Amino acid sequence: MLQASKARKIRRGLAGAGAGILAWTGLILVAGAGQADPAATSPGREAGACLVCHGEGAPFPAAGIVHSSHAALFGEGGQACAACHGPSQAHLGLAEDGSRPPPDRSLGPDELAADINATCMTCHAGEVAPHWSGSAHEFEELACTDCHSAHNLLGDPALDPARQAGVCFDCHQRERAEFMRPHRHPIATGGFSSDTGLLACSDCHDAHGSAAVADLDGMTLNETCYDCHAELRGPFLWEHAPVREDCSSCHLPHGAIHDAMLRQRPPQLCQQCHLARFHPSTVRSGTGLPPLGADPNLLGQNCMNCHTAVHGSNHPSSPGFTR
Repeated sequence: MLQASKARKIRRGLAGAGAGILAWTGLILVAGAGQADPAATSPGREAGACLVCHGEGAPFPAAGIVHSSHAALFGEGGQACAACHGPSQAHLGLAEDGSRPPPDRSLGPDELAADINATCMTCHAGEVAPHWSGSAHEFEELACTDCHSAHNLLGDPALDPARQAGVCFDCHQRERAEFMRPHRHPIATGGFSSDTGLLACSDCHDAHGSAAVADLDGMTLNETCYDCHAELRGPFLWEHAPVREDCSSCHLPHGAIHDAMLRQRPPQLCQQCHLARFHPSTVRSGTGLPPLGADPNLLGQNCMNCHTAVHGSNHPSSPGFTR
């Protein structure tokens, strides 16, 4: 899991690398020199005062804010830069030593994640992130700005399915390795393994938290899988118990070295539950194997050669999920 110190280090690193995350200089509210114009802090005019220094082509551009959905709110909803950064009256002028005081809330890399998130949750605690409080990412002290660029939402990689996995893999290195296996979910992994790009991490997980384990979109693991694998939902006349209980009993969720992302190849996988070493078509011996050698039905063969309906069957004469 990501530690708090690592999260703060990532915020500083992303800011220094110019990754579009909220950084000190690119995102603070800077107006022209001199004293603040009271009218500049009124709804509808405040953003214009800030864009003197933070607009396109200005000394400290705010990373495309004028083209983002946040910028659209400035006019439509009466919001302005102060909605996130505070009134910042002192920042609109110069200090006695000629320096410019920081805004009330810089939302920069050295600010506490809890303070940054509280600002974002003022608007996003409802529909976007109703389960953020108590989520794994909040517990690990990640800030919204560790993944998102509030001033450049149109280019935000966390919102782009083709680039989203790269954001997640910055912290989730183990999952990154799993997606490099030969049999994996078709996710856009930015060049790792085969790159089909049909899925994004958010198709299965909610990074803002959920009521399910592992922040899954569905209430259970199986419900999440059934969003795509609806043909396996059932109900079936003959149900296979591990299928009903948990898809991950047999399958790995991200990637595997075996076909169908199985944890092991059959028959070894099946024998994790079906421990009897004899087969009904053979004569039982004292050791459970035919007297003259290994049972060819079990060793080096595939149970699904016969048990094809392993997820469940509606055939009235197929309680063993056979052909």
